[in-house]
Amino acid sequence: MRKGEVRVNGIPAGVLEETATGFRFQYDRDYAQQTALPAVSLTLPKRLDPFDSPVLFAFFAGLLTEGSAMQLQCRILKLDETDLFGRLLKTAQDDVIGNVTVHEIAEGTR
Repeated sequence: MRKGEVRVNGIPAGVLEETATGFRFQYDRDYAQQTALPAVSLTLPKRLDPFDSPVLFAFFAGLLTEGSAMQLQCRILKLDETDLFGRLLKTAQDDVIGNVTVHEIAEGTR
């Protein structure tokens, strides 16, 4: 299954992964326990239990480009426009709106 490391202001905050039933986001224990660090989003408050969803969490889908920018990005990177998670992993490492980035984790690591 594909995975991405979620970072807030460059600090590793947790892991977003594809599961057999959808998607899971789980905070890193150290990050979740530090009160000075912000949550990834209001809809994903800090906690130790994972968040599960049958679809990609709206917050992460909101990091994706839309319209003609999305079409151009998909054409250049040879991405499936309907594969939201694949697009997120390939395009959300930098130059996103806000302070959250997602960095693809190579298969077999972490």
